[in-house]
Amino acid sequence: MFKRVVRQSKFRHVFGQAVKNDQCYDDIRVSRVTWDSAFCAVNPKFVAIIVEASGGGAFMVLPLHKSGRIDKAYPTVCGHTGPVLDIDWCPHNDQVIASGSEDCTVMVWQIPENGLVTSMSEPVVVLEGHSKRVGIVTWHPTARNVLLSAGCDNVVIIWNVGTGEAMITLEDMHPDIIFSVCWNRNGSLICTACKDKKVRVIDPRKEEIIAEKDKAHEGARPMRAIFLSDGKVFTTGFSRMSERQLGLWDPDNMEEPVSVHEMDTSNGVLLPFYDPDTNVVYLCGKGDSSIRYFEITDEAPFVHYLNTFTTKEPQRGMGYMPKRGLDVNKCEIARFYKLHERKCEPIIMTVPRKSDLFQDDLYPDTAGPEAPLEAEDWFEGKNGDPILISLKHAYVPGKNRDLKVVKKNILDNKMSKNTENTAPAVKTATSTPSIKNEAKLEEVLKEMKSLRELVSSQEKRIAKLEEQLSKMDI
Repeated sequence: MFKRVVRQSKFRHVFGQAVKNDQCYDDIRVSRVTWDSAFCAVNPKFVAIIVEASGGGAFMVLPLHKSGRIDKAYPTVCGHTGPVLDIDWCPHNDQVIASGSEDCTVMVWQIPENGLVTSMSEPVVVLEGHSKRVGIVTWHPTARNVLLSAGCDNVVIIWNVGTGEAMITLEDMHPDIIFSVCWNRNGSLICTACKDKKVRVIDPRKEEIIAEKDKAHEGARPMRAIFLSDGKVFTTGFSRMSERQLGLWDPDNMEEPVSVHEMDTSNGVLLPFYDPDTNVVYLCGKGDSSIRYFEITDEAPFVHYLNTFTTKEPQRGMGYMPKRGLDVNKCEIARFYKLHERKCEPIIMTVPRKSDLFQDDLYPDTAGPEAPLEAEDWFEGKNGDPILISLKHAYVPGKNRDLKVVKKNILDNKMSKNTENTAPAVKTATSTPSIKNEAKLEEVLKEMKSLRELVSSQEKRIAKLEEQLSKMDI
């Protein structure tokens, strides 16, 4: 009878709020390298930020609770010989992070459980195979120890991190620089955006292009493409008139877009962050001071504008917290870590609710840290959907730590398994853990030494105070 004027949506009133100053991470020299990556990666335990480093590349890893002013001497992860361009936390182990750099290598690091005590320069494994700088690293969403990297040599390599081998190399598919690569929900396909203005959907194991769209966005500036949970592809780019656009595409029919929106005229590349549980896409422009968010549904116009969160300061980069790291008691549906020139500021997105009870419509079961597949299974052709967990009692990384003590050494375990299965991998498999164990031992010894020094200095101080006290009694 009556036409609804306003579309009903539980996310219509999502509002963003920056945290107070004392909860920000201050005095961080964020990297100035000219590369359109997010410069920040977050998980429920740590925030990692690419920083300025003289004579090489480095990134900082801070435990989430370590807010406030960060000491200039705070340890960094500094094994690269050129600037770090991209970092990504492993979705199956909150202490493993991968980094890609201008030095043409990818390195995988294992961060100590409580964060860094001393600077770390020895990675668990170095993955060498690119001939030019590596600008993209992204972990497989469902297979353990599978990492994808893309470089300015226009090559995509998929690695088995457990053996340090390049298992799949996609050459000759991209004639120009690759702007973005994204896995689909179960990791069976990837979609890429390239400087030749094409968006490609690729089956990496068959090494074939399944679908492609020429001139998805006609502008010359960088594009981004991500998979949505239903298999559609969401893109951001520029029109011929340099207006920023977003598009929705169906890989089964890439000729015509499902939807294209013109947004504004600005030259900042739009970084899309997608929440598969709520179907909300957040767009953060590099150099913008706003975050726009859209809901994607099955009804026209398919991409529905929700709102914009605006601040005064422009953003240099942005980190996006996985769903399991959010505070469900505050109805928090997203948390961003916005990089300024010298600080990192968390921004919390909330859906206002009157009830204090768990809002199950906001928090459907989400992807947990458990990997359904091993690397070998995936390379053999198997697929697995993410193993879902409920957030009803809030995900606590600390509780799962005991279970993950075994997983903590995934890389060791995988390596020892591979020594049984494959003779050629023996060298890589055994040498890496020993380096890692030596580094760990060294770290523990250093920590013990510093604790001893601390104890002896405190003992001297106590003796002095006792002396003063005895003189006062007299």
